[in-house]
Amino acid sequence: MKHYSPTDYVNWLEEYKVRQKAGLEARKIVASFSKRFFSEHVPCNGFSDIENLEGPEIFFEDELVCILNMEGRKALTWKYYAKKILYYLRQQKILNNLKAFLQQPDDYESYLEGAVYIDQYCNPLSDISLKDIQAQIDSIVELVCKTLRGVNSRHPSLAFKAGESSMIMEIELQSQVLDAMNYVLYDQLKFKGNRMDYYNALNLYMHQVLIRRTGIPISMSLLYLTIARQLGVPLEPVNFPSHFLLRWCQGAEGEGIDQSYQLLRDSLDLYLAMYPDQVQLLLLQARLYFHLGIWPEKVLDILQHIQTLDPGQHGAVGYLVQHTLEHIERKKEEVGVEVKLRSDEKHRDVCYSIGLIMKHKRYGYNCVIYGWDPTCMMGHEWIRNMNVHSLPHGHHQPFYNVLVEDGSCRYAAQENLEYNVEPQEISHPDVGRYFSEFTGTHYIPNAELEIRYPEDLEFVYETVQNIYSAKKENIDE
Repeated sequence: MKHYSPTDYVNWLEEYKVRQKAGLEARKIVASFSKRFFSEHVPCNGFSDIENLEGPEIFFEDELVCILNMEGRKALTWKYYAKKILYYLRQQKILNNLKAFLQQPDDYESYLEGAVYIDQYCNPLSDISLKDIQAQIDSIVELVCKTLRGVNSRHPSLAFKAGESSMIMEIELQSQVLDAMNYVLYDQLKFKGNRMDYYNALNLYMHQVLIRRTGIPISMSLLYLTIARQLGVPLEPVNFPSHFLLRWCQGAEGEGIDQSYQLLRDSLDLYLAMYPDQVQLLLLQARLYFHLGIWPEKVLDILQHIQTLDPGQHGAVGYLVQHTLEHIERKKEEVGVEVKLRSDEKHRDVCYSIGLIMKHKRYGYNCVIYGWDPTCMMGHEWIRNMNVHSLPHGHHQPFYNVLVEDGSCRYAAQENLEYNVEPQEISHPDVGRYFSEFTGTHYIPNAELEIRYPEDLEFVYETVQNIYSAKKENIDE
C-alpha cells in the first residue's frame, strides 16, 4: 500500500488485472531463464526482456518476491533465477537514483544519502532506506542531546529541529557537543572499529554499521560527521593516504574533499557512474568481464570506447580484443549438450552421483555434487598446484564438481569424499541453478541438469535407500 496514496481514487479491479498480467509475464520469464542460461552466468544483456516489459515495475517485482517467498524446499530453480532478476532490477533503479544524486549542485551535500545508495546497490534484496537509517541516527542524536542537557541545559543544539541546518560558532559549545557524542557513541553504545575483521564488506554498509556497532574509518567517520552536523558542529571529511579522517573545522567551513567478483563488479559500476570516461576503470572492467568469461560483446564495446578515449592503450586493448574474438568464435563452434551416462564403460569407476550430500574426509566440509568427470579434467598447472599427484589414485580417478556450504565451488577427488549420513541443506547461492528441490536426504536435479546426467537420479534413490537401510541396521544392532 506504500505505492498508493490514501486520497487517490483507484479502480481496484483494473489494478488487479494489471497485477495479474505482470505476474504471468514474470513467471514466464523466470521459467525461460534456466534453459537460456544454464550453461553460463546470466549476461547483462540477458535481462533485455525484462527492461521491455509493459506495466508498473512494482508489480513485476512483487511477483518475483512472491516466488522467493514460496514455502518449502521446492521450486529452487525458479527461486534462483527470480533472485537474479530481482537483484538486477533493483540495482538498475538504485543506479539511476545515484546518478541523479550525483547531478545535484555542489552546495547540496548529503554524505549519508550517497552512502545509503551504495549500501542499497550492494544489497539490493535487503530492505534498506534512507528514512530508516536516518531514524536510527536521530535516536542516537536524542541520546547525545540527553547527555548534553546534563552539561549545559541552555546549549543551542538542544533547540535544533530535525532536518534543520544550523551551525554553532563558539568553539567551547562545539567541544561540549563532541564530548557528549564521544560518550554516547563509544562509552554508552560501544561503537568501535573492527580491527579483527577489517576487510569484511559489512564494515562499509551503513545499515550494518548501525546494527553491529562496528565499522572502518570511512563508515565510522560518516556516522560521526552526520551526527555532528545535525547538532551544529562543522566537520569535514579528509581522504588521507591509506586512511580516512575527519577534520574539526572549529568555525567557518572550508572545502571538503569528496570522495567475491560481485563486489568488484558493483564497485566498478558505482565508480563508472561517477567517472564514465575513466580509462583505467574501463580497462579494469573489460579485464574483469574477460576473465570471468561473461558478456564478450560488452567487452568489445568497452574496449572500443577505451581506444577512442586513449589511443595509447592500443597494446592492452589489442590483446583483449584478440582473445575476446577467439572466445566468441569458440562459443559459436560449441556443439550440443554433453550427456554423461553412468552405464558407459568409461564411467564404471564413478561411485557417486549428482544431488548427493557429501562430506570431505580431509577438510570436513559438507557439499552437494552437481557434476562429475571419470578422471580429472583440469590442466597440468592446476593438478600440480593442488598436489593431486600425492593422492593414492592421483588424477586417474573420478572428480566431482561440488557446491560447498561456505559458498565456494570446488573440484574434489572421489577418494576424498564420503556420504554424509546426516544430510542437511547446503546454503550455497547457486543451489537453485542446478536443483529444483531438497527432499531432506538429497537434492533433485532440475530439468537442465537431468538432461546432462539422465541416469543419475535413479542411482541417487538407490544410494540413499541403501545408506538409510544400513543406518537402520546399525541402530537396531
